[in-house]
Amino acid sequence: MTDRKRLLRSAEWFGHADKNGFMYRSWMKNQGIPDHEFQGKPIIGICNTWSELTPCNAHFRKLADHVKQGILEAGGYPVEFPVFSNGESNLRPTAMFTRNLASMDVEEAIRGNPMDGVVLLVGCDKTTPALLMGAASCDLPTIVVTGGPMLNGKHQGKDIGSGTVVWRLSEQVKAGEISIHDFMAAEAGMSRSAGTCNTMGTASTMACMAESLGTSLPHNAAIPAVDSRRYVLAHLSGNRIVEMVDEDLRLSKVLTREAFENAIRTNAAIGGSTNAVIHLKAIAGRIGVDLALDDWTRIGRGTPTLVDLQPSGRFLMEEFYYAGGLPAVLRRLGEADRLPHKEAMTVNGRTLWDNVADAPLYNEEVIRPLDNPLLEDGGMCVVQGNLAPKGAVLKPSAASPELMQHRGRAVVFEDFDDYKARIDDPDLDVDADSILVMKHCGPRGYHGMAEVGNMGLPSKLLAQGVSDMVRISDARMSGTAYGTVVLHVAPEAAAGGPLAAVRNGDWIELDCEAGRLHLDISDEDLAARLAESDPTERSRRIASDGGYRQLYIEHVLQADEGCDFDFLLGCRGAEVPRHSH
Repeated sequence: MTDRKRLLRSAEWFGHADKNGFMYRSWMKNQGIPDHEFQGKPIIGICNTWSELTPCNAHFRKLADHVKQGILEAGGYPVEFPVFSNGESNLRPTAMFTRNLASMDVEEAIRGNPMDGVVLLVGCDKTTPALLMGAASCDLPTIVVTGGPMLNGKHQGKDIGSGTVVWRLSEQVKAGEISIHDFMAAEAGMSRSAGTCNTMGTASTMACMAESLGTSLPHNAAIPAVDSRRYVLAHLSGNRIVEMVDEDLRLSKVLTREAFENAIRTNAAIGGSTNAVIHLKAIAGRIGVDLALDDWTRIGRGTPTLVDLQPSGRFLMEEFYYAGGLPAVLRRLGEADRLPHKEAMTVNGRTLWDNVADAPLYNEEVIRPLDNPLLEDGGMCVVQGNLAPKGAVLKPSAASPELMQHRGRAVVFEDFDDYKARIDDPDLDVDADSILVMKHCGPRGYHGMAEVGNMGLPSKLLAQGVSDMVRISDARMSGTAYGTVVLHVAPEAAAGGPLAAVRNGDWIELDCEAGRLHLDISDEDLAARLAESDPTERSRRIASDGGYRQLYIEHVLQADEGCDFDFLLGCRGAEVPRHSH
């Protein structure tokens, strides 16, 4: 075991021969832990989001076992603990509603317990940012272990992607192109193994963000969940966290401004989810890094999308890993001087560039060269204007190029229920050039900002062969979705933003190149419309019921600020609390 001269944090619980030390050790010993495990070994917390209600993370018990083996081998002692598992697939109204709750659970569990370092077991969309947010507020040595993507889906002899196939097939049913039987037949083949969505959805995007931020070992993002190499990585991460405690390599030394800039550039290169904009802002806010929407324009724009994965491209996460995974992408960027900060520190104690400089690349169809990208400019499109004073975002790699500059008549839905009730009405006044607008789906309006922004198109237009339209809302959309969809409009309608004032027939102009989203009415008319009613009344009424919803609605920040709670910003550290007895 390493000669450890630095006083361990856990020694404040287990390192004293007094009444308190007696109690802390004695109750832990009821699990059969021998006395020598408390004698100067780093105590490593394994923060586990396992839950049978979070199918993406349902294999985490086995994953945790391999992490434990690595910790024990390196001379530490593992203690596994559960935290709120906010799974995307089952949780209503949206897992985003409980992301901040999960982060609070993580933060207080770490701070209040005897641990010297922590391993974060993450996978499903919101578990990755939630756990990183909570851990960042404590700033102990921390390493991320992702559960990995599921195997390729299979249907009618072809590969199908998680989530993406749902959006595509459901539109085909509405258009009369396939039967409901054909649609349901895909259900059993979409999710064939443990793991997260196998497209470049939010789960895979955030796994790539964690790796490009330097918070995980290389290849963490892409190894399939059921590949034995996933468990090897978990074991090695257990080894490494013990060394990180000895080195006092804390999150604040990894989650630097430079690391976030690397992540923004990486998101463009992989065709990552728009949700990364919100989550990176929230993580940065916890560690004290000032990240703004403008940074996505300054750093991300002009970066080609190299990874040919659904929903933007053709392939799935299995092929991405076999092609070389994220290290191959980072090497491509670095060799072209497109990696902003090669010297950024990572959790294995090496720089990002040291980790990827010799990374192999096996398939140039999946990870394309810079002179033959999937998209010349895959940087997140940030637009502002009188309709979105604090900004909105659009994912170019999932959009139709011909719609990136567009002017059309607004077809307005007051909320998601209104949209569902009227979208397939044959009398809906809509044509292919219209712009679909949906209100009251932001952080307060849908208490959680659900992934409903990729509104399905009207059936009558689908039947005419229309496959995409400009859509605008204060909602989010799944990273597995696609389309020319303007999201995260801030301020949201329920916070009194200009979106609340849009009416049917208004002309709206979208210009991604110029970064502009404009409602074609005068400032005076806009102010008068907003003064006619109180768009915040509905969310205030929901909050009056009390409970977590009230806490959420009263304290959640807007999308451009990361949708964290205002009172959670900043790093509060992990000072040892007072004794419980």
